[in-house]
Amino acid sequence: MAELVEAPVILAGDGWADYGLVDSGHGRKLERYGPHRFIRPEPQAMWSPRHAEWQADGEFVPGSDEDGGGRWQFDRPVPRDGWPLAWNDVRFTAQCTPFRHLGFFPDMAPVWDWMRAQLGGKADAQTLNLFGYTGVGTLALSDCGPVAHVDASKKSVAQARENAQASGMAERPIRWLVDDAAKFAAREVRRGRRYDGIILDPPKFGRGPDGEVWRLEEGLPGLVGDCRRLLDGDSRFLFLTVYAVRMSSLALAGLLAELFADLPGMIEHGDLAVREEGEGGRLLPTAIFARWSNPG
Repeated sequence: MAELVEAPVILAGDGWADYGLVDSGHGRKLERYGPHRFIRPEPQAMWSPRHAEWQADGEFVPGSDEDGGGRWQFDRPVPRDGWPLAWNDVRFTAQCTPFRHLGFFPDMAPVWDWMRAQLGGKADAQTLNLFGYTGVGTLALSDCGPVAHVDASKKSVAQARENAQASGMAERPIRWLVDDAAKFAAREVRRGRRYDGIILDPPKFGRGPDGEVWRLEEGLPGLVGDCRRLLDGDSRFLFLTVYAVRMSSLALAGLLAELFADLPGMIEHGDLAVREEGEGGRLLPTAIFARWSNPG
């Protein structure tokens, strides 16, 4: 029976050559993405900035609707089609998107390391990336074996394939699928498929390629239930992240504890965070997560 660890875990990441959290405070954060710096909204940065002045190439100014909207304002030229960045052996394009993101989620870097460690250097692990976005996590997992990458956005999947090409990984055994994540997982259950690991990063609200409507609180239990059916006692992990919702990581862990009760291993939960650069850098929380791991 999977053991639920009630004490929360902080899974914190530091910057690397192509990314860093420079400063945060007063509801904003200053980050570097390669040669460029940007300011973005960050409601959880309730403290004061460490630096009196921020110099940035651009800033995302949010709209009045708390669920989205806003626009970029630029003080310096920024390539409209993006610019190259790298994380370890993965290369990808960063770009100022209309959704305030820059084409990847840097707080996921310690998750990518953790997943690779869970697979223990296997070269034939079968993994599934639901809501795979632009594929940085998929490419990280592809070092361990075949990956199924699923996202409802045709544009995101196309960008993921371009990132695979830029990384020299275009020939790796990756299935690139434009599909509704919940429907795909349900079909995989009916097909009798199994995976060694699953990562899922569902949005608060979304639409599938055929107009399917996704609402997190309604759809998550069924989706995680199907993911559980795709894992067995020899599988290694499931990692679930959730952004921008009024929910506790303990609630996510409780869901996993119910659904994974018949498997060995451990269930943990907590916060994803990024540490500011420099001496005395603070931890900025970005998301909540719950994970199941089974060392075998």
